[in-house]
Amino acid sequence: MSPDDAFERCLELLYEAALDDARWPAASAQIEEAVGTDRSMLTVGEGSDEDVRIYFARFFMSGDIREDLAREYFTVYHPHDEGLPRLRQQPQGRLVPVRDLYTDDERKTSPVYNESLRGMGSHEGLYVPLGGADGLRTVWGVGNPVGGEYESARLRLLERLVPHVHRAVLIRQALAAAEALGAGLAGLLENDRIGVVQLDRAGRVLAANAPALEILRRGDGLVDRDGTLDAALPADRTRLRRLLGQALPDLWGEAPGGGSMTVQRPSGRSRLGLHVMPVGDRAADFGGRRVAALALVVDPARRPRIDAHRVAVTLGLTPSEGRMAALMAEGLRVREIAAAQGWRESYVRWLVEQVYRKLGVSGQVELVRQVLAVDALPRR
Repeated sequence: MSPDDAFERCLELLYEAALDDARWPAASAQIEEAVGTDRSMLTVGEGSDEDVRIYFARFFMSGDIREDLAREYFTVYHPHDEGLPRLRQQPQGRLVPVRDLYTDDERKTSPVYNESLRGMGSHEGLYVPLGGADGLRTVWGVGNPVGGEYESARLRLLERLVPHVHRAVLIRQALAAAEALGAGLAGLLENDRIGVVQLDRAGRVLAANAPALEILRRGDGLVDRDGTLDAALPADRTRLRRLLGQALPDLWGEAPGGGSMTVQRPSGRSRLGLHVMPVGDRAADFGGRRVAALALVVDPARRPRIDAHRVAVTLGLTPSEGRMAALMAEGLRVREIAAAQGWRESYVRWLVEQVYRKLGVSGQVELVRQVLAVDALPRR
């Protein structure tokens, strides 16, 4: 398989894995084979020095998940790993030889380097710090090269794959925040916590779910311009069109790849986050109209809908009081609640007073805390 063919196959599996966790072993096995190793790893955590918390760790060997290796490293060796503080100082996206993170003396005496990393076959491997959102740190790594050292062609392939691995992680994190992992293309359209736009191979909008349609209808950041997804403000249009163009299949060009950007909003509200990823084999459709790319729209200002009926029943409120309390917990003000429900503002204020009295609270903070506590209760 040529390097370009290997790269395309890796991308295809990576973006499948972004939507389906069961595809990660296959993606890892393909990447390992393509770059010339038989093991890899991916971790996500935060903090530094002694205050480090690991939230995700997966070690692969020939595509097989090795929980035993991950458990041994993080329980026995990770707290004493001399190379980690140096890795955190490396620029994001740079391939870092593992051995360069340890001094000459440490490569002779360190239990981490000589027991753990040698035992896992990664002491001559490579790490790539990828950074992350909200202070998270993502590190991707590949093990020792099978042939003794990484050839220049293999290194170039690794460098090409780095941003796509990072993109796949960001997409997984966005889907997790929206409770949409494992939903698939059809299931994502039913999710009400993240905007989803499905595009055909020409960039035309095939379908969009309710949160995305609301954004497009308002033209607040993104718009549907003659059937295609576009930015509302000129400053973002060129970048968005380039991002969409690289995610859509081109029979004679490079393999499609994903990307991310933030989108300004005319309303002045916080920027939208946009993740774009290709979907499926670019030639398998024989040119038919199908979903060729997926755009995930993350609105930081959007809060999940709270079940007003559940709030009313649990807290002993009337249906109107329950709707008012739920909307207030979602962040709406009195004027916005009145507009959303077709009520007078004076009626909303009266409802607020009634709910305060029934619940024995004296302010909005206490009310919202009780409503959110109800919303967090497990559903039967």
